[in-house]
Amino acid sequence: MSTSGRGHLRIYLGAAPGVGKTYKMLGEAQRRRERGTDVVVGFVETHGREHTAEMLDGLEVVPRRILDHRGASFTELDVDALLARRPEVALVDELAHTNVPGSRNEKRWEDIDDLLSAGIDVISTVNIQHLESINDVVQKITGVPQRETVPDRVVRAADQIELVDMTPEALRRRMAHGNVYAADKVDAALGNYFRVGNLSALRELALLWLADRVDAGLQQYRAQHDIDSTWEARERVVVALTGGPEGETLIRRAARIAARSSGGDLLAVHVTRSDGLTGANPTALATQRTLVESLGGTYHQIVGENISDALLSFARGENATQLVLGGSRRSWFSSLLGPGIGAGTIRDSGDIDVHIVTHSEMGRGRLPRARGSLSPQRQLQGFALAILLPPLLALLLGLGGDTLNLTSNVLAFLLAVVVVALVGGLWPAIVTAVAGTLVLNYYFTPPTRTFTIAEVNNALALAIFLLVAALVSSVVDRAARRTRQAARAAAESETLATLAGTVLRGETALPALMERLREAFGMTGAVLLERVQTDELTETWRPLAAAGTATCRRPEEGDAEIPARDDLVLVLQGHQLAADERRLVGAFAAHAAALVDRARLSEAAAEAKPLVEADKLRTALLRAVGHDLRSPLASAKASVTSLRSDDVEWTESERDELLTTADESLDRLARLVDNLLDLSRLQAGVLPVFARPMALDDVLPGALAELGDAAAKVTVDIPHTLPLVAADAALLERVIANLLANAVRHSPEGRPPLVTGSALGDFVEIRIIDRGPGIPAADRDRVFAPFQRLGDTDNTVGVGLGLALARGLTEAMHGTLQPEDTPGGGLTMVVSMPSATLRPADAPVPGSRERAEPEVQG
Repeated sequence: MSTSGRGHLRIYLGAAPGVGKTYKMLGEAQRRRERGTDVVVGFVETHGREHTAEMLDGLEVVPRRILDHRGASFTELDVDALLARRPEVALVDELAHTNVPGSRNEKRWEDIDDLLSAGIDVISTVNIQHLESINDVVQKITGVPQRETVPDRVVRAADQIELVDMTPEALRRRMAHGNVYAADKVDAALGNYFRVGNLSALRELALLWLADRVDAGLQQYRAQHDIDSTWEARERVVVALTGGPEGETLIRRAARIAARSSGGDLLAVHVTRSDGLTGANPTALATQRTLVESLGGTYHQIVGENISDALLSFARGENATQLVLGGSRRSWFSSLLGPGIGAGTIRDSGDIDVHIVTHSEMGRGRLPRARGSLSPQRQLQGFALAILLPPLLALLLGLGGDTLNLTSNVLAFLLAVVVVALVGGLWPAIVTAVAGTLVLNYYFTPPTRTFTIAEVNNALALAIFLLVAALVSSVVDRAARRTRQAARAAAESETLATLAGTVLRGETALPALMERLREAFGMTGAVLLERVQTDELTETWRPLAAAGTATCRRPEEGDAEIPARDDLVLVLQGHQLAADERRLVGAFAAHAAALVDRARLSEAAAEAKPLVEADKLRTALLRAVGHDLRSPLASAKASVTSLRSDDVEWTESERDELLTTADESLDRLARLVDNLLDLSRLQAGVLPVFARPMALDDVLPGALAELGDAAAKVTVDIPHTLPLVAADAALLERVIANLLANAVRHSPEGRPPLVTGSALGDFVEIRIIDRGPGIPAADRDRVFAPFQRLGDTDNTVGVGLGLALARGLTEAMHGTLQPEDTPGGGLTMVVSMPSATLRPADAPVPGSRERAEPEVQG
């Protein structure tokens, strides 16, 4: 067990099932057991894999807990037994597993957290598709929803994460050899979830996710060890934006620098000054932000007293290697007043390379306006002037001799006070006023060279001078304070505008919001905690999202806590918040609470949607199938009952007619059941397809025979020169039969449907043409949905499976089925099948027995 109080978590991360996570975990357990470590198996799922089961030999297995649910028995991890056993290391498989109701916790990762809290080290496994942040991405790639997920923060918090990697080709070979699934499931798995493209995408997701986690661990290590220097483990390019017109030029230049660095990161940052108005254009910043994100970069906004220091602090915090700045827009005269932001940034950049990019706006700036918000540097300059100006002014006025009177001298010193007030604020100006009064009294007020004042008028002049100087200094200082407040308000409004922009753009990720909050207020960590009431007397806190190096598990452990609502608290680490900052953080907290509610509502809606769809499908099936099942059953039953009756003596022709009716009714019932079963197999992806070269002439007779007497109404015109097609003969026959039945049903008397064919490139097109009413273009996709008959109210025409099944079977054979308008009125169904010479990369080779992936559209 861990000696530090809390156990350590080691996770084996895989890109897909079958890569060997459980096997690796058991191998690690065997190595630790051989070294004398007390290792037990809490829960390991072998999935019937022989080699994995062999790795359990010699390991102590804690019996599982048996739970009854809905009349069935299930086994789950027995957390209480493990806590009582208190081993050094426990093996707990399948981190994302959802426990059976009645268990100690809802999720297995919560069970593991209990073990860790008791000081027990845990080794577990998880697949990349179960991570909450990329669950939707995996579903888009594979088409398979994952119901069991684990929060990313749980996996990121692990002390060790080891990627169990395997190439897609190697994994597919393992499956083909029966090392992953049973033989009857291998074909369907290889043709669906375990396709090479799917496995390659999942592998890339796993590698990228783990790379980000390694990067976060590096940042945490640097922070814990106070490492400020840049470690060039990965190129990161930071571009500074002011909201000026040169922004797009800088962003594109920085993006090119990042692209040349083999996938380097691009980060754009805007510094909102808290010591003065920035004059940034919010519209330009929004446009530039969109450009950054379109180029694959990220946008950040921070508040800083000094722009150079804030930029470098952000760059070092992100371990940036390069910083891109625009050339100064200041005029040549403004540059004489002191170095600009670029010069200060280059001077203090250290290991970070600074690029100054020229642009068309360089040197076009106007004279800087006095901001009035006085930094310590400005105040020091003011005190320096307060010391230098009075003696210097006294010397200059003394050179004028008797040409200037006391009034002129007082005005000159008053001007000096105003200058110092503008530069340094109140207190330097007060010092200048007092020093000026003493100098005027001693050198320019009779009698000179003494502090005695002979005339009351002169004394009054000096007093008024001192009062006016103090008032002017006070006014200047108050203006500086008002400007500072306005600057702070502008900074807050920019931050709130950014927050509002995330809402308008639909950004809903809580971790992203936490990261924006942490950056905006210069915090080391931010976490959103939710109160969980375990019983009437006990309550715990559960983290929902975190950013930075947040380690708080309770609100009182942070430097600042902002309630989001009764059960949610936003906790910050880094420094205390000022009163005006708390108001702004409150807006972030309210937005975080709204995101939590929105996410839970979305989850509830997602869980309810399959139930609604299933209910709709069930209702449609019952409504549509009811008559079609009863009608042939009733006919067959009536015929058989009549034949068995002893009350009537049937003639031979009557017996034949009754037997024919029973046979046709049972055939109709068999076709209906076959259609339902085949549609079910198509949707489940387990319908076998055996493709081989064949001629259409071999398929059409069978399709026409299924129509019975209606076959006489069909005209066939298939050229004998058509190439062979690669298809399953039985499935293609059913496709054509279903389409012909539909065409015959809608063809007017005297205008029979036509079947023809033609070659088009590597495909052969079969056209079933009718002269019926046709289908509006807006409804053409709907006709391929199961249990749909557009405009039909009579159940005697079938349950509406024919077209849905026809398209599904066609696509299962790597063909297509599309409706077209018949010239002159009507509908043409075009079946396009690959010729026997075509070898699609993912299509079955003619004559092989590989199972293709079926798909039903509509």
